[in-house]
Amino acid sequence: MEDLVKAGKIASEARKYGLSLIKVGASLLEVTEKIEEKIVSLGGKPAFPTQFSVNNITAHYNSLVGDKYIFGKDLVKFDLGVHINGKIADCAISVDLSGKNSKLILASSEALKVAINLAKPGVMLYEIGAAIENTIKEFGFAPVKNLSGHGLGDYDVHSAPTIPNYDNGDKTKLKKGQVIAIEPFASTGEGLVMNGKKSEIYSLKNLKNVRNKHAREILKFINEEYRTLPFSKRAILKKFSKLQTAIGISNLLRENVLHEYSVLVERDSNALVAQTEHTLIVGEKVTTL
Repeated sequence: MEDLVKAGKIASEARKYGLSLIKVGASLLEVTEKIEEKIVSLGGKPAFPTQFSVNNITAHYNSLVGDKYIFGKDLVKFDLGVHINGKIADCAISVDLSGKNSKLILASSEALKVAINLAKPGVMLYEIGAAIENTIKEFGFAPVKNLSGHGLGDYDVHSAPTIPNYDNGDKTKLKKGQVIAIEPFASTGEGLVMNGKKSEIYSLKNLKNVRNKHAREILKFINEEYRTLPFSKRAILKKFSKLQTAIGISNLLRENVLHEYSVLVERDSNALVAQTEHTLIVGEKVTTL
């Protein structure tokens, strides 16, 4: 429990620091690097690559190698995770750089508040989903139905249970002591996401022997440093050369050792999406991190 609470405090501080950096004209890559460095300086490690998904890009946008993106008048979803010895705190907040989307952000944040108040032992998952859905719809927006909150296990960012953002009829009950992340997404569009481009975010899914020397060295590093947690190509390039990284990752993907995530985008390309997320421990009295 001590490691989890510490991870939560670091996540909160890193989020506050990140909010001070997100401005029109700022480099997405530089902001990402500064936040990840801040997490380490505070005594934690990123539980996954820090993500900034803008406008209709809903999730999984990690700053690419050599990323040239500069923040404009965007709706930015800032998603970060911190772990201490595999104990994870996951949080997200939306930042409106246009000044036009406060209602959309409020729909997501209010839905989160309602869900947190419900998240007690014995409450059924569909009840939380229904509360999120109803709150977002009251603001005139759509919940993103094919994204959800989730449990947080040891070195596992997405474990059971799945916390829906709509009434999916799931009668599974929350249990005391479960660590969960609730994350309502509110959309001006359809409320459905689809796979976009590759993200340069990977995770280890099948640890096995590989013949290629570069792939073996990178796999050893991944297993020791990240275990099953997601990591970025940027992080690998800090340890290995461009050639080693290119050959090694390509080989590990081909051998089905690594999984590469896709960027997730709203199916309606003109839509905007807001996200708010918090980690909590389910108890008789809900404890938030």
